[in-house]
Amino acid sequence: MIELGVNIDHIATLRQARRTYEPDPVWGAVEAHLGGADGITVHLREDRRHIQDEDVRRLRELTHIKLNLEMAATDEMVAIACRLKPEMAMLVPEGRQEVTTEGGLDIVANEARIRECIARLADAGIQSSVFIDAELAQVEAAARVGARVCEIHTGPYAEAFHKKGRDARSPAVLAEIEKIRAAGAAIIGHGMRFNAGHALNYFNVQPVAALPGIRELHIGHAIVSRAVFVGLREAVGEMKRLMRESAASPHLYG
Repeated sequence: MIELGVNIDHIATLRQARRTYEPDPVWGAVEAHLGGADGITVHLREDRRHIQDEDVRRLRELTHIKLNLEMAATDEMVAIACRLKPEMAMLVPEGRQEVTTEGGLDIVANEARIRECIARLADAGIQSSVFIDAELAQVEAAARVGARVCEIHTGPYAEAFHKKGRDARSPAVLAEIEKIRAAGAAIIGHGMRFNAGHALNYFNVQPVAALPGIRELHIGHAIVSRAVFVGLREAVGEMKRLMRESAASPHLYG
């Protein structure tokens, strides 16, 4: 059954706007759990723009669902992951000037480095994930370096969906969905777990959730944005209902 990992980075973004102690991301994780989240995702960025080291430490100690730590493939971040031992560590590209992650990890160009990071994580008992674009060459490289999970970057799909007036049957949207589907089939064929995420929201999530073999979606900004108006538990519950509905009726989106 498809699962929902809730990214709570932007609870920390709101806190950091005032450099204060509230809202507390750990409290957010608890509320997300009560709303039906299957996991919590945080991105500990090198510039610490939102989530802080202490947040990750407290989340590791206090949350009762799986923790996914997004991180750059650096010695510092791998050391932090190996010390805190999240259930999953997801390697992502990171740029200091970007507002949010702008594309997938280029494993093809960095195989040796990523293989080394994944090996260190595996030695610490941590499942490794890689955030990649929907390209078969990147899927094959992920398999070569030993990744256990591939999360497909859904940003291009979400952008097409928005530009085409939320028309899920638009040729441009269908073309992006087909890229994700093909990448997912390749991921599964290599024995890895097929996840997806980035820029998914309440309007565009269902065609992705209906894809064959998809196991988990990671969604943050849309859920935290909706939570401003309806509360986090309700926002998480609404998203999970949409996902489960589409996963149960994939023919509606095929």
